[in-house]
Amino acid sequence: MQTAEFEGAQQSLVFFDLETTGLGRMIYLITVATLFSSVLQVYFTLSPHVLQTFSTCLTPPDQQCEIVQLAAVSGLHSLNLYISPRGPMQPGAARVTGFRVRGQRLYLHHRPVLTNSLREVLVAFIAFLQMLGRPLLIGHNIRRFDCPLLARCLDQLQLRAKFEASVSGCVDTLPLTRELLKDRGLRSFGQENLVRELLGVNYKAHDALEDVRALQTLYGVLQPQPEVICRHKFTLDTMSSKLAVTAAKVSCRNPGPQQLLLIKLGLHCLCFDNLYLMSY
Repeated sequence: MQTAEFEGAQQSLVFFDLETTGLGRMIYLITVATLFSSVLQVYFTLSPHVLQTFSTCLTPPDQQCEIVQLAAVSGLHSLNLYISPRGPMQPGAARVTGFRVRGQRLYLHHRPVLTNSLREVLVAFIAFLQMLGRPLLIGHNIRRFDCPLLARCLDQLQLRAKFEASVSGCVDTLPLTRELLKDRGLRSFGQENLVRELLGVNYKAHDALEDVRALQTLYGVLQPQPEVICRHKFTLDTMSSKLAVTAAKVSCRNPGPQQLLLIKLGLHCLCFDNLYLMSY
């Protein structure tokens, strides 16, 4: 079991990740409305891929995706479960993760995997958390995608109260690493790149179990101080409030004419780096 000093006491840490039927780790702007997609196409010279990406972002990813894998680790303890989704895998997600759905069966790299129902997986996840005594739940980009999707599923199955009673809070390591490593000149804060740059290794990304194992090691190297952790701590109830603020922030230091146009439209400065799929 991995622990950290937090608020004067040792607290268990659980690292978790989801793999889904869609490319939901795409960062999206909550404040953008469909009305402005045509404006962007007129005023921006973008590749078809970026325009398609922005169109996808108009609908929050947690409304599009289903969970196919949930993994969690804490020290030597681990949980790794699969779910056969009701709908198909999106082509992009299938290419990235290796998951396929055929005849209501889930395949990983062309091999069938043993699956459980969504309820069984979430109940097992909650039991895992309870075993560790209300741990801090940690993941990369979980505030924008994994946790909203998890919350939706918990609500559907009326398990949210049990989950919230089983954790002390959540921490997203994406903004945390951006704060800790802001002077390192990194080209990307995607988890795969962070592991490569800081640990000097490559790993099998986009497999939830491998992702959380790598994140646990990375977090041990970062060793964030309690006050830094506290700044990035959130709950399922508070996660959406900061998202709306973040979406409205001016994120470019020197906005050009195209960004200024968006500011006038009330969309503020759109940083295109945030529209690309990041490797977590």
